Amino acid sequence: MTEPRDHAIVRALRNAIIEQAITPGTRLPEDMIGEKFGVSRTVVRTALSQLSSEGLVEHRRNRGAIVAEPSWNEARDTFDLRLALEEMVVARLAGALRPDQIAALEAHVDEEERAQNLDEPHSIRLAGEFHVMLAEFTGSKVLTQYMRELASRCCLMLALYSRPHSSECGVTEHRELVELLKRGNQHELVRAMHDHLGGVIERALITPPKREDRDIGDILASYASD
Repeated sequence: MTEPRDHAIVRALRNAIIEQAITPGTRLPEDMIGEKFGVSRTVVRTALSQLSSEGLVEHRRNRGAIVAEPSWNEARDTFDLRLALEEMVVARLAGALRPDQIAALEAHVDEEERAQNLDEPHSIRLAGEFHVMLAEFTGSKVLTQYMRELASRCCLMLALYSRPHSSECGVTEHRELVELLKRGNQHELVRAMHDHLGGVIERALITPPKREDRDIGDILASYASD
């Protein structure tokens, strides 16, 4: 079945934001997005509303829709929430994963390793998807939904506050988590996840770096055709 156009716009914009191709504060003009995707402004508004509910887009007076610019305090609260959720996820998964699920995680980490140092934007997205996979394997739709949204928001916040050239997650740490999942030691898993995401938080800066402006139309052209 053909993907609904508003869903395609949500997916494209979300990926562009997660991969830091579109940076916080960037305007998202309805007419330009509609032209790129061949849809009406009404369809674009529906997509932007969905992204707003996920915390990735803000609507501001006289500026319209922009990529969200969360404050430092909001960023810290979001990471703290994610840390608590991630610890809950791995505690549930300890000793409970099937062999095919372990194989899927290992294959994903292999893909992360291939992307590392070659395609940084794709590497950032893969890092977040690893954590979403863990939530999916709990079988809980609630945990999966919140993990997906928190992972996306954290990528947005790292675009604002992370040190240059620091990726969200290390491939080596992901491999360690998979090995611990195999062993099924809940205490070790929770501690390893705490240390893993704690390192991400420590790489955050209070002062946003200066970023070069890019034409959003040119950026979206590749995502619209993806």
